[in-house]
Amino acid sequence: MKITAINVYQLDLPLHEGRYAWSGGNSVDVFDSTIVELETDAGITGAGEVCPLGPAYLPAYAEGARTGLRELAPQLLGMDPCRPMQISHFMDQAMRGHNYAKSPLDIACWDILGKVAGQPVCNLLGGRYGNDIALYRAISQQDPAQMAERCRQYQAEGYRKFQLKVGGDPDTDIERIHACAAVMRAGDTLVADANTGWTQHDAMRVAAAVAGLDVYIEQPCPAYESCLQVRRATVRPFVLDESIDGFAPLLRALTDGAMDVVNIKIAKVGGLTRAHRLRDLCVESGVAMTLEDTWGGDVATAAIAHLAHSTPEALRFSVTDFNSYVTRDFAPGAPRRRGGRLAAPDAPGLGLELDYGVLGDPVWRTAA
Repeated sequence: MKITAINVYQLDLPLHEGRYAWSGGNSVDVFDSTIVELETDAGITGAGEVCPLGPAYLPAYAEGARTGLRELAPQLLGMDPCRPMQISHFMDQAMRGHNYAKSPLDIACWDILGKVAGQPVCNLLGGRYGNDIALYRAISQQDPAQMAERCRQYQAEGYRKFQLKVGGDPDTDIERIHACAAVMRAGDTLVADANTGWTQHDAMRVAAAVAGLDVYIEQPCPAYESCLQVRRATVRPFVLDESIDGFAPLLRALTDGAMDVVNIKIAKVGGLTRAHRLRDLCVESGVAMTLEDTWGGDVATAAIAHLAHSTPEALRFSVTDFNSYVTRDFAPGAPRRRGGRLAAPDAPGLGLELDYGVLGDPVWRTAA
């Protein structure tokens, strides 16, 4: 089988809540998503998606993804999409870095491979664990009372895990964490995610002030070394995210005992090929994972669901369903949450089809 054409679509994804805010005063009102479709000489197509969380979260931005695809996509024409590891290696040789631009191409290859094999992608990534997946809900940064009320709202919708966006003024963040902890019920999980927003000394203050609460601390500082110092000073369980963008940082963090949980984002590491290999290393090391992406809609949510559903339940710390945050559906068959839980589709590949009526015409196409 050969790749004969690659279509690139752009889609705005407005948010149900109107705005998503996190550390450093950053916020997004509409997500700019890029959807990729691979065509083959066998008539089988595959879909992928990449959607950076604005330009101020990771070294990634929406137009950069499309620029990277213009560079990479023509070089994949004629290659066999059923060999995703080979294509991943080729893309690394053809373009240094820019993992997020490679991710939708890689995901689309897995979608095709699943369709050819007649298997859902989760089966190809290791098999399906459990009947469905417990989801977390991200709580956008607001004042403490508003964030606590958001937690109550999502509890009523069936969520049991909550990721608070902190990383602002440390005194206000302490209030935010205490306010949300006060509404947690037995069995709920609370994570305070600073998204690198604190200095080391402020992170130390916050960690000490919430030491008596049942809360996880996630990525308090930009530098790995600063996070490690906070990790060693707190009794609270610890999550790393932005610091872990590949095998070398993960191996270092595992050696240092730098975290209890690690966040693996598909686009951050270059697609499902590398994400599931990092996942397997964590499984062998006994480290739990948040499995997700930088953002996205239906296709990104499907890829997350397949990666998560193929992960042993004991090490599946949290997962999210980005397509429930946004107002536009564009891929019938994509997984939908039910009572705070999600299941990967049973159909071959990612288990979805693209709705061209919503996507419109490609913004760019390359063909053999």
